[in-house]
Amino acid sequence: MANNPRNNANKKLKHHRNQDSDDFDGNPEAWATLDKNFKQVQSVLDRNRMLIQQVNDNHQSKNPDNMVKNVALIQELNGNISRVVSLYSDMSSNFSTSFHNNGHHKEG
Repeated sequence: MANNPRNNANKKLKHHRNQDSDDFDGNPEAWATLDKNFKQVQSVLDRNRMLIQQVNDNHQSKNPDNMVKNVALIQELNGNISRVVSLYSDMSSNFSTSFHNNGHHKEG
């Protein structure tokens, strides 16, 4: 895929990271943690993509057993969505704390 949204997002993140490198050079742990968390989120999103495809395939088959399987697949999707929200919330909190603890915040 020539225009992959995930690749575009990664390029923007790298560009933004390079722009702000002066601010965060002193905190490589924060970047490592952020990178690790983004990889966790991407893993869950990739799993969701597979689950959604399986739900669609099951639905199109109109097979009653496959429709029953969709209940568990959709429950897993719901749990994964909650996990992604939680991961993003944790990332935001951790990044903000790291940013402020390193004296990079501006007082009004």
